[in-house]
Amino acid sequence: MSEQPRRPRKPGKPYRRPQKDPVRLLAFEALRAVDERDAYANLVLPPLLRKAREKEGPEKFDARDAALATELVYGTLRRQGTYDAVIADCVDRPLREVDPPVLDVLSLGVHQLLGTRIPTHAAVSASVELARVVLGDGRAKFVNAVLRKVARDDLDGWLARVAPPYDEDPEDHLAVVHSHPRWVVSALWDSLGGGRAGIEELLAADNERPEVTLVARPGRATRDELLGEEAAVAGRWSPYAVRLSEGGEPGAVEAVREGRAGVQDEGSQLVALALADAPLDGPDRRWLDGCAGPGGKAALLGALAAERGAFLLASEKQPHRAGLVARALAGNPGPYQVIAADGTRPPWRPGSFDRVLVDVPCTGLGALRRRPEARWRRRPEDLDGFAPLQRGLLREALEAVRVGGVVAYATCSPHLAETRAVVADVLKRRPGAELLDARPLLPGVPALGEGPDVQLWPHVHGTDAMYLALVRRTS
Repeated sequence: MSEQPRRPRKPGKPYRRPQKDPVRLLAFEALRAVDERDAYANLVLPPLLRKAREKEGPEKFDARDAALATELVYGTLRRQGTYDAVIADCVDRPLREVDPPVLDVLSLGVHQLLGTRIPTHAAVSASVELARVVLGDGRAKFVNAVLRKVARDDLDGWLARVAPPYDEDPEDHLAVVHSHPRWVVSALWDSLGGGRAGIEELLAADNERPEVTLVARPGRATRDELLGEEAAVAGRWSPYAVRLSEGGEPGAVEAVREGRAGVQDEGSQLVALALADAPLDGPDRRWLDGCAGPGGKAALLGALAAERGAFLLASEKQPHRAGLVARALAGNPGPYQVIAADGTRPPWRPGSFDRVLVDVPCTGLGALRRRPEARWRRRPEDLDGFAPLQRGLLREALEAVRVGGVVAYATCSPHLAETRAVVADVLKRRPGAELLDARPLLPGVPALGEGPDVQLWPHVHGTDAMYLALVRRTS
């Protein structure tokens, strides 16, 4: 029997090089920097956007591309907890065994599927193409398989599947649905008090994109000048605040470029204004910002002090941050000085100042809208690390102010361990100091609680969750 001739092999599909999508590639690079270097997205993203514009040109990378890249990065970081729960339901291994770059590509894909209006086919195909570029064809197949499972349902359907029922475990339910670590949910709930509605509104507000808020520095710019800018509307509470609606770019505002105005959350402005307006017994000539970096409050305080002929000393422990303070204060019309010094071991004499601000280092749980990665980076044990520093700074601030003067203790965290617990502990051990009612110094701001201290909230006031206590030294 003669041998049968071998059939020719069917030609396979020709290899196609993966197509680089500059928007999704940029978003992936930003997430990798946040994960690998503990970087913050608000610091990583601007230089990446500039690099993309320079490389691709304004025709191939325009404002819409920049907006999409920004949404992909911030949206993925904000909803990371939710997306991790969804991805975990679609893979056959613990998430800790999935390589971090693969998980970043998957998270970007899940956000496009569940958190944007990008069509399903486009979201999957673009993510798989990104995976081919940054991970290789083999792992791209894994990404494709997982995202096709995710695409079978919408966000509400997935939440019903992966979040435990509220009645069985309210904190874990809220943690998955609103993408916060469980311990953060618990801490915010304790600080806020009340029932389910309030905490859900707060957690939801943390996942909203915050407006950009500008401050017109008194004597150097006016709010009316800033209101002449495109997409500008008046702030809600601060007489110097202007909000830029979506698409407003601070760098395009002349007063910001010249340093006469700056980017500053309205809650931060209110803290500085409350200290400046607090009633004093005696002279009002020397002010201190004892934790001045990066300089937003110092610039506003310096402008307010200049209007009264007062001197501002802005102190910051870290030299590079002291440089940022000096830049923010450059051009201030009144007398000021910037120094690099440790507020817990100060170089100034006791009783040297009439007004003192200490905006202390903290966990930053009040600014999760702006720094969404902080919620995943912080740990409960971080509170123990900050506690001695916060108490030390407040104690030294009370020594720095003269009798009759006022200290403002502020922090961008609503955690009770960083707010009322610190103030109560220091005042218990330090006689000759009394709390002032801060609420009248925030005129027109509603829902300030029973006082005498003030806690602002994103879902109530539209600000970061700033805390403020005013303390007068009586002896």
